Amino acid sequence: MRRHLCEIMRASTHDSKPRAPARIVRVIITIAMRAKSKVPEPPALDTFALLSMRWAEGLTAELRRRVVTETTVRRVLSGRFVCRKGEPVEYWIGVIEGLVKLSSGSREGKTISFTGIPAGGWFGEGSLLKSEPRRYDAVALRDSVVAYMPRDTFTLLLDSSVAFNRFLLTQLNERLGQFIAMVEHDRLLGPEGRLATELAALFNPHLYPGNRSTLRISQEELAHLVGLSRQRVNKALKRLVEDRLVRIDYRDVTILDIERLRRYEG
Repeated sequence: MRRHLCEIMRASTHDSKPRAPARIVRVIITIAMRAKSKVPEPPALDTFALLSMRWAEGLTAELRRRVVTETTVRRVLSGRFVCRKGEPVEYWIGVIEGLVKLSSGSREGKTISFTGIPAGGWFGEGSLLKSEPRRYDAVALRDSVVAYMPRDTFTLLLDSSVAFNRFLLTQLNERLGQFIAMVEHDRLLGPEGRLATELAALFNPHLYPGNRSTLRISQEELAHLVGLSRQRVNKALKRLVEDRLVRIDYRDVTILDIERLRRYEG
């Protein structure tokens, strides 16, 4: 940018017809604005949103201060990686805004989707506890704000807070039950049952306490999570609507009967 500005100033000095000062100022402002837009500022840490998470409820004032001081926040654009398979696990990761998909791919290009993580959800505690490389990719399905808690901060909470340990036990137990149900339903159920399972999982009150009964999600995002085409998801959603399990509005899915949805087999 500095080089461009110097060229403009030299040109204005040597031209036989000097440029109007107002025109030079406009050019300089335009270049400055373009340069600024290429380096977006990171989002500010929403302290209230972070400390309102269920895992933070029993922390002492000092532990809360450490969490706020040491946790960083990034804006991840739709389609970009939140984290990559195979990389060292150095953070516990939470979704503050948006929607993230956990998936894994083979060398042949085949991809399997594990689950979606909506706002309020955290993941990666298992890999942190085992100190193993990450075993999946996490990709933003829409523009998202993601929090990264360093390993040392996570370990401090683990060593210092009984309440945090209880939260992790519940989290791991719920996640295990979720994946067992997914494997069962993927092998035994049709598209309607698989979609019902994924929707019910997104409303798990322990894993994603921020989701009550309505979730902002598009059919394309659901297709990515379930591993079906958008047309097949549309057809399956109509079936769930006919069975009075969900209501569909523009980019919104409202759960009408969560218990029936969890048991739904199509």
